[in-house]
Amino acid sequence: MNKRFDFISTTLKGLYKVDRKIIQDHRGLLSRLFCVDHFKEIGFNKSIVQINHTLTQKKGVIRGMHYQNPPYTETKIVTCIQGEILDVAVDLRQGSSTFLKWHSEILSADNQSSLFIPDGFAHGFQTLTEDCHIIYMHSNFFSPGAEEGINPVDSKLAIRWPLDITEISNKDNNYPMLDDTFKGIMIL
Repeated sequence: MNKRFDFISTTLKGLYKVDRKIIQDHRGLLSRLFCVDHFKEIGFNKSIVQINHTLTQKKGVIRGMHYQNPPYTETKIVTCIQGEILDVAVDLRQGSSTFLKWHSEILSADNQSSLFIPDGFAHGFQTLTEDCHIIYMHSNFFSPGAEEGINPVDSKLAIRWPLDITEISNKDNNYPMLDDTFKGIMIL
């Protein structure tokens, strides 16, 4: 029985909120970010091949919505270890019953939650506090030629960002708006 994680299904198949169980005493705490044996419970049988850390210093910043095209699609496990973010995943899987639907979770150092994002989703977040540190675990290596994005303020998605946008990169701001020709990505 898994005593370190609660995997909570969302309305988007394969996307899970992960609540980490804390071991705490007078010295501090221990929080396990990942265990291959436990994540098998939700069907994750890939390797983590890359772990990245980002710091976003300003409140209200949006980073995303990023994804990689096949054969470089990736599963991500996103964790906020300082600060608080609204983490968002958009289903881009071709033929999915929830195609272009999105789901968000507040991730923070306080709530000890992560978001498990399967292949075929775009990912992004907005900082809700200053000095947000995010850890990303990836099942595939970053491939610059496969990198894509969708515009985080696309009216077709209508993502409800809770704060006014204080900053967004030129690259993210210049991702195209979706049109009827976008059919999603085929998961291999």
